[in-house]
Amino acid sequence: MAGRREVPLDPAAGPVQRFAFELRKLRAEADGITYRSLAQRAGYSVTTLSQAAAGEQLPTLPVALAYAGACGGDLAEWEARWKEAVEESAGDGYGDDDGSLTPYRGLTRFETGDSGLFFGRDQLTADLVDLLRGRRFAAVFGPSGSGKSSLLRAGLIPALRRAQEPGLRPAAIRILTPGERPARSHAPLLVPASARDGSAEADTFVIVDQFEEVFTLCHDAAERARFIDLLLTARQPDSRLRVLLAVRGDFYGRCAEHRDLADALRDANLLAGAMSQTELRDAVVKPAAAAGLTVERALTARLVKEVTDAPGGLPLLSHALLETWRRRRGKTLTMAGYEAVGCLDGAIAKTAEQVYDRFTESQATAARRVLLRLVAPGDGTPDTRRPVRRAELPGTGQDDNATVVEALAGARLLTLDGDTVEMAHEALITSWPRLRGWIEEDRERLRVHRNLTEAAHAWQELGREKGALSRGSRLAASQEHFGGASREDLTDVEHAFLDASRDHEQQGRRRYRLVLTAVTAALCLALVAAGLAVGQWQSAVTAQHMAQSRQLAAQSSALLDSDPDLAALLAVHAYRTSPTREATAALYAAAALPLRKRLTSGTKPVDALALSPDGKTLATPSRDGRIRIWNLPAGRLRGTFTGLTSSHETSQAAVFSPDGRILAVATSGGTGARVTLWDPAGGRKMRTLSVPDGSVRGLAFSPDGRTVAASSPGAVRVWDVATGRTRHSFTNHPDPQAVSFGPDGRTVAAVSLNGGVRVWDMTTGRTRTSHDSQITGSEVAFSPDGQTYAVVRTDGSVQLRETATGVVRRTIKDVPVGSRGMAFAPDGRTLAIPGPGDTVGLWDTASGTARTTVTAGLHGGGVRSVALSEDGRTLFTSSNTGPTIRVHHLFDDHPRTTLPGPSGTYIADMEFSPGGRTLTTVRQRPLGRGSVQLWDARTGEPEAAPAPDTDLALQGRRPPVTGSRPVAAGFGPTGRALAAEAVNRRVIEVRDVATGSLRQSRDVGAIDTAVFSPDGTRLAIVGEKGWVRIWHLSTGELRTVHTSHGQSVRAVAFAPDGKTLAVVDIEAGGDQITLLDAATGRTQRTIDPGPRSLLTLAFSPDAHTLATASGSSGLVKTWDTRTGQLEDTFSLSAQVSSLAFTPDARTLAASTARGVRLWDLATSQSRITLPTRSPGAAAFSPDGRTLAIGMGSSVGLWDVDLPDLTRAIRTICAAVDRTLTPVEEARYPDTRSTETGCQETAG
Repeated sequence: MAGRREVPLDPAAGPVQRFAFELRKLRAEADGITYRSLAQRAGYSVTTLSQAAAGEQLPTLPVALAYAGACGGDLAEWEARWKEAVEESAGDGYGDDDGSLTPYRGLTRFETGDSGLFFGRDQLTADLVDLLRGRRFAAVFGPSGSGKSSLLRAGLIPALRRAQEPGLRPAAIRILTPGERPARSHAPLLVPASARDGSAEADTFVIVDQFEEVFTLCHDAAERARFIDLLLTARQPDSRLRVLLAVRGDFYGRCAEHRDLADALRDANLLAGAMSQTELRDAVVKPAAAAGLTVERALTARLVKEVTDAPGGLPLLSHALLETWRRRRGKTLTMAGYEAVGCLDGAIAKTAEQVYDRFTESQATAARRVLLRLVAPGDGTPDTRRPVRRAELPGTGQDDNATVVEALAGARLLTLDGDTVEMAHEALITSWPRLRGWIEEDRERLRVHRNLTEAAHAWQELGREKGALSRGSRLAASQEHFGGASREDLTDVEHAFLDASRDHEQQGRRRYRLVLTAVTAALCLALVAAGLAVGQWQSAVTAQHMAQSRQLAAQSSALLDSDPDLAALLAVHAYRTSPTREATAALYAAAALPLRKRLTSGTKPVDALALSPDGKTLATPSRDGRIRIWNLPAGRLRGTFTGLTSSHETSQAAVFSPDGRILAVATSGGTGARVTLWDPAGGRKMRTLSVPDGSVRGLAFSPDGRTVAASSPGAVRVWDVATGRTRHSFTNHPDPQAVSFGPDGRTVAAVSLNGGVRVWDMTTGRTRTSHDSQITGSEVAFSPDGQTYAVVRTDGSVQLRETATGVVRRTIKDVPVGSRGMAFAPDGRTLAIPGPGDTVGLWDTASGTARTTVTAGLHGGGVRSVALSEDGRTLFTSSNTGPTIRVHHLFDDHPRTTLPGPSGTYIADMEFSPGGRTLTTVRQRPLGRGSVQLWDARTGEPEAAPAPDTDLALQGRRPPVTGSRPVAAGFGPTGRALAAEAVNRRVIEVRDVATGSLRQSRDVGAIDTAVFSPDGTRLAIVGEKGWVRIWHLSTGELRTVHTSHGQSVRAVAFAPDGKTLAVVDIEAGGDQITLLDAATGRTQRTIDPGPRSLLTLAFSPDAHTLATASGSSGLVKTWDTRTGQLEDTFSLSAQVSSLAFTPDARTLAASTARGVRLWDLATSQSRITLPTRSPGAAAFSPDGRTLAIGMGSSVGLWDVDLPDLTRAIRTICAAVDRTLTPVEEARYPDTRSTETGCQETAG
């Protein structure tokens, strides 16, 4: 049977018919798909879809997108078309000046004259009247947004005026809000009317709205106490007063701080709880009916559902209804109009943004200034609105400020009452992301500003007495934030107060300096007379500066972990005060810090971390209810918005969409869980997806970003991102923990703690594959591509399994596991697993080997969550107990490149080529052959592949020679790499490493070791019988230059210029060093290093210093080769295996079992320690920026760009990018001994 013929449409008749016409056209282009088939694809009924294209009214956005999507339309394009149609259709009747009754109040409260529109609170009003019937003092408590102010004015006051009982019929009703000086401002209102007009038989009712202002705005404890005492006089039987307080629920505890107030409220309070569904329906429908309007039934049902049990939902409801009324169609409030205004969560933000977008640049600046004036930042409590007099708004008479105030008031975002301006409701603070971002950016400045405003008012009221001026740390804080403030930032009184305070303090300093100068002058005259003035004065000043420098250095060291930026600034001041050794050490320690390694996310712990796909943005949902968005390249907070609606909620997971434009955050608490989709750029809530199971275990976007999936105890749910419609709900997998999409987005998989996996087909909704495991785990996680998942097993291992088959790809054994929070790097190559305490282990997923273990630090209580950058080189960690996010740049603590080698070998020697592009390594087996390898020092790749033989003495092309072993490597005059090799322990062969060709061969006797000269033209050979011979490779000459008088020769070393050869003789009383002329063998001088055996030695590049290491205690000494005198001694408390100088001779590297320590030779201070394992030979590149360290069988190439002191200061000042604040200067007074810290560098 043919379907009913559709009524013709006229696209020129308006936006509704045009939109329906376009829908029909799209359906026709989709081969005229029937509505029955369309319904099967779209998931809506035939009736709903046919009405969408009927042209009578606009469909809702989900229906429109479902219709378009089923016909193959582009969803983003159709969403834009729908919004355009909504805005155009709302053009008629937008605004309040069309003469019709406005049935809703938006963010503004109901007044006493609005009782005819005030519905839904009849029972609460009756309960309140009943509470007052037998009490003279009572309070109503309720959360922000519960409608207390409207209840008092439009509910209670009309009820009292209608009361017939003598005790309830008021002589007068007075309503007030406390403000900053409640006792002084409102004392006259607490005099009963009977005392003035003779109405002795009736009581005066005093209603104190927003009583919490006595805590948020009144900072004078004595003033607060006087006001409360005045209110409590109502309890006296003959007071003729009845007092009712309206208090925000989170200030109940503050009320208990006043004993008498707590006693008075013990059994005289009422809770303004949430409205029932029936009451909510009345609040939606009855005001419209009173104005002769109707509300679509579907819209009413949706509003009731969304507001039920939603904390602070009433002002959001009222504003959304007002904006929907403005977009009504005829006499009907429609679903389309509601969705056009941004729904419940977005209506306030949309209204505010629309007003803000109409401002000019100067007006936008004024808007920020005005709105922040109207905020009282919370101290452990939520931020609150703050009423101000117009005179407190700087420049209110100017055009920009007046335009801003009137525009915001016209949109009902501000209320104007006489000369007072305030926000219409605190919901504006919580619901407008832009304003929340401003508050977070200026939070500390706001606190200082409020203190400054209060102090300036007190100073003005006291006749500008000097005793009321600000001083000390409070003045320093005001100076820090407002010292250079423009006339628009402060009122005239505030400017005058700050100027007067600053002048007063400067006068005091000048008086102090005059006195000090006089005393100093008298002292100097006395000393001059005695002939000692200058010397002693200079000595005293120098001693004072040295003491201050050491004190600052100690303070810097103490702050390195907790506040690295401040520690670095103090180190700069310490060095510039006096370049003591302690200051130098502090400066080097600070310069070695990767500064800005911490992000502080509010005051509560961070529950989840989400890194954007491009690695530039980090999202951090916190337990303080806010989601913070960080700009990682800048290290700054980009924005903040409220993510939780209740203190009982926690964030369980967060993830960005593949294009980074949507942030999904899963939260739970109260009656269920939800997944909220956010626009991270603007902080706009896009939609909320309900999860009734109580918690969310896993969260994932599909590769195209069009769907999002969440795993919960009862199901895996998949939603359409554009519409919020549930596409699938899979309930046939027990307790799914993690969820992931396949690489093509056609499948979705979930894994449980027993290792079992089920994979569903996204098209059919059917199970594609499933497999179970009998192995119990404590945590599971999918790799980013969804093809692998990791299971933490109870036996301490981690298995990596294929998603499709369950086959174990790799098992990582002996994994130290702590708290939950395992995560893959975006490329899937690294797996981060929180370990015991504050540790995080990073594992290579390809090899199953440990990459490193990171100590998170600054946390305590264990690691809450982790995130890894794309390349796996940056780790983000959050804590279970604090708000700090630690950023770990992993390459700072690990080599840039590792050159691998076969197990069972060690690195005996290394040398860089003169240009630094090639590194030659000599690899040795303890009882066998070794090899020489050439490496590209920039890439870490071998320069030539080894020959196919498996036991070559050299990495050349000749067959192996039995018994051969490399004893030295170097670079010849032409830059070719050479290797010297002992053959049968007598014959030395010198070969070209790259080609393996023989260059020289000679029988030199029984050989122990050898070393090339720096230019590669000679070879110094040590014989087993204690002789030292030099072989000139170009001429073949072999000359004995030294014969040991002791047992044997332990080691030899050429000076960098090749002119001196150091020989270590093993003597009966201890080793002895002989410095020889390498050309003649003549002894230049001898050095007695002490009784311990020498283990290694090294020349400085200028050959003026010789470093030696002896004994197992790690004693390192430096000697002047020109005099033989000891220069310095360092103790490393561990045996030293090798020494190496930087090319500038300023730093010495010493390898020990505890790592490689780098020492500054000028100051004898340790620069940094590289945490290597089993360090051996070491060598610096010619530019000094790379240090090659033998680490067992491998070689690590480390970036060790060590700045000198001048560059260290520049590095610190550039990284910290600020100077000490006045508050910090006051806290660390020794910094005042220097005129500049980082300012000198900046200048």
